[in-house]
Amino acid sequence: MPSNGALWSKWRHRFKTMVRYRLMILTSAPIFLTLVALIGITVYWSIHYTWQSTLLDVSERLDVAENSVELIQNKQAIHVKAFAGSYDFVDRLNRASEFDDFQAWVSAQKSNYNLDFLRFHRVEQGIDTSHYLDLTRKESFFDVLSQDELKEFGDDLAKRAQIPIYNTQRVEGRGLVSRTVVAIYNQQNDIIGFLDGGLLLNNSTTLVDQIRDLIYPSKDDALRPVGTLTVFLDDLRVSTNVPLDSDDHSGRAIGTRVSSEVNRSVLGADKEWVNRAYVYDAWYITAYQPIHDQYNNVIGMLYTGYLLWPFVKTYMTNIVEIFITTLALLLISGFLVYRGSRDLFNPIEHIHRVVKMIQLGKETRIGPLNLDDDHELAQLAKQFDQMLDLLRKQKNELEQAAVALEGKVEHRTASLKEKTEELELHIQLLNQTRDKLIVNEKLAALGELTAGIAHEINNPSAVILGNIELIQFELADEAERVQDEINAIHAQIDRIRNITRSLLQYSRQGGVQDEVTWQHVNPIVEESITLVKTGTKKRAVEFVTDLQAKSSVEVNRHHLLQILVNLQMNGIHSMQGEGKLTVRTEDWTENGINVGAIVHVQDEGCGIKPENLKRIFSPFYTTKREGTGLGLSVSQSILSQTGGEIKVESEWGQGSTFSVYLPQRAESELKITNL
Repeated sequence: MPSNGALWSKWRHRFKTMVRYRLMILTSAPIFLTLVALIGITVYWSIHYTWQSTLLDVSERLDVAENSVELIQNKQAIHVKAFAGSYDFVDRLNRASEFDDFQAWVSAQKSNYNLDFLRFHRVEQGIDTSHYLDLTRKESFFDVLSQDELKEFGDDLAKRAQIPIYNTQRVEGRGLVSRTVVAIYNQQNDIIGFLDGGLLLNNSTTLVDQIRDLIYPSKDDALRPVGTLTVFLDDLRVSTNVPLDSDDHSGRAIGTRVSSEVNRSVLGADKEWVNRAYVYDAWYITAYQPIHDQYNNVIGMLYTGYLLWPFVKTYMTNIVEIFITTLALLLISGFLVYRGSRDLFNPIEHIHRVVKMIQLGKETRIGPLNLDDDHELAQLAKQFDQMLDLLRKQKNELEQAAVALEGKVEHRTASLKEKTEELELHIQLLNQTRDKLIVNEKLAALGELTAGIAHEINNPSAVILGNIELIQFELADEAERVQDEINAIHAQIDRIRNITRSLLQYSRQGGVQDEVTWQHVNPIVEESITLVKTGTKKRAVEFVTDLQAKSSVEVNRHHLLQILVNLQMNGIHSMQGEGKLTVRTEDWTENGINVGAIVHVQDEGCGIKPENLKRIFSPFYTTKREGTGLGLSVSQSILSQTGGEIKVESEWGQGSTFSVYLPQRAESELKITNL
């Protein structure tokens, strides 16, 4: 039995390759996309407007709760004023001989007027009259009383106000009260005291339950379940019906604190909060507004809200129902499309099978499709068969033409290859000749310039030498005092002569002009090594020779000796007088033909940087402090007169190899120019 992976792979291949499944997808896709778009738009607008409606609803309920509190405060003010204007109060106040008895009677009347505290403050007791007059500006107001202030109204009131703070060892002793203060006048219209009464909101469950039942009358609304109401002292819940456990709705969350986000917005910024918020142990849809005292200071909050999860659950259920309905519609429409299009699928699949067989090289045709002759697929099959017949005919003609063309191409290719090889050889020879012409033109121009410079330098240096010898002769014995200076002048004049001698040799107008004769290179190489060894006896240089050249070449013996000595001394200097210097000779062959000899001078010195390789044969370029920079350029110039050349291979830090290429027959300058 095939595995789930194999079945999935099989059906995926069918959907990707078979016409009927692809056509079903193409016909169902617009329906599916349209339904999905409608679902998405419906869900978005439904959630968006329902959420806004929910926030508006909870905000309106908070307004109702605020109005309810104001009504309770108005009722409280009416009760206090009614007691202040009652006959019993006025009569007892006028006849009171003992104030303590009167005060006890006043406090006992609070239950008759549905008040939590009631007290008369006499002016004779030394109270702050201006403060109490300030408290009478509003009929009722919220206020926060300390533990001592609460005890003045009775110890039972102070105990009722105490709220243990949840998960701490502390107790909140202050009380949030709704307070009414009424001024009491005598017959002369003088203030004799103040009647102070009101309600304690700490631990007052009756008040919040009454207001909750007023603003949430329905208990059967699944979308908006029974809400909760809370009165805060600062950020502490002092009266609430928010449960300690939102799942079983047990207990009351008195003594717990509001979330920090709401705290900052309502208490800190004195703004209303209408949004979702975390209320003790669950997310609620909430509305908060600040509670102000008589001086407009924020002393607490009034809250109402209900659980967020039932709201989300209801909408998720609706979305799932819409999705299931849409999926069912899509499956039904897909099945109807599949059943209704079989007459179209079968001919197309038959055409597809024929095309596959033709691709495999089989000779077959579509033939009749059991359709009407005017059917588009029948006409397509007929035209396809005609096209296959035509292609077969053209294929045979092309095969015959290809055989003939292949013979012509092979003949032309062989001819073109031969011509191309000849052209490449001519281009190579032309490039070599052009390079030699450019080099010789540069050397000729530079030779004329250096010859002029050498002659111009020799004249003043001869005058200097003559004058310094005259000075030395005239000074006689006195010349010993400046003998060091005279010797330094002679040394510098000798240096100038060496430079001018190199310049004259470079310009081919000075030095020893030996004739070009047939020479074997090995004896000249051995002589150069002997000369170099003699000049480097105090240096730790190991000479290694490998002389394999057998060809004789036309060369100026003196010039070749000078070049080899110069190259060997350069190698010794690059090794700082220590290392192995290898001199090798070999025959110079090209294409199996002996064209001359090659002398290699290899050192183990510092090598030459890649960017300096093209500059080492330039006149006056040197990296030695005491060098003239003419050695290699002069050597290259001398060899170019006979068609020779110096090439170099070097790796920085590993050493260099200079190779002197000597042709068997020297080329004259005139001959090179004519090339």
